[in-house]
Amino acid sequence: MTKTTRVLGVDACRAGWVGVVWDGDSSAAIAAQDIGSLVAAAELGGRVSVVAIDIPIGLPDTGRRQADVLAKLEIGRLRSSVFMTPVRPALEADDHPSAVVLNRELAGEGVSIQAFGLRSKVFEVERFVRGPACEDRTVLEVHPEVCFARMNGAPLTDRKKTWAGAEARRALLAEHGLALAGAGGLSGVDVGVDDVLDAAATTWTARRHTRGQSEALPATPEIFSDGWPAAIWV
Repeated sequence: MTKTTRVLGVDACRAGWVGVVWDGDSSAAIAAQDIGSLVAAAELGGRVSVVAIDIPIGLPDTGRRQADVLAKLEIGRLRSSVFMTPVRPALEADDHPSAVVLNRELAGEGVSIQAFGLRSKVFEVERFVRGPACEDRTVLEVHPEVCFARMNGAPLTDRKKTWAGAEARRALLAEHGLALAGAGGLSGVDVGVDDVLDAAATTWTARRHTRGQSEALPATPEIFSDGWPAAIWV
């Protein structure tokens, strides 16, 4: 790996998307309303080779994704931060009650309103990864809490929205070369502290991927009818 390697970690936020870009030497936070614009902003300083995103990529047709099951096991008591990805027909439903019915029929469980509320971002990322902008770059699905557990060598116990939880995550990122300071490109933007920390955690995995150190959960990604290899990378 050389200093010219640029990677981008991404998390959804109220303003749209927040990203942390790392260029082999330093990191910086940026934000944009859509994923394509975020990647374009990250590339103002050079080509981004890996984009790691905290959003499901690869939707099941029935049942649970092994990626979600394994991610829950990785993070222990904070496992509720991993939601079971709804089946594709449920996310394509017109409303939440219909999604719940469909998911119960095809996966044996309902769909939270929070999971259903993410469907527009799920499909936005799906369009992005299948578009021309991703023909020569790697896009990974990542879960920040799995990243933090691996950085720490054990699952964290304080939730990220508490002071102790945020400080623990900030310290882990700094220890692994992703120190964040200053408002940067986020002044006046509706982005939470936890959103930036999560984006930085996904950047950690993107960087690991360029070094050949990343792992997939499961080791052999599942393939559903959409043809995408579904796995959470760490």
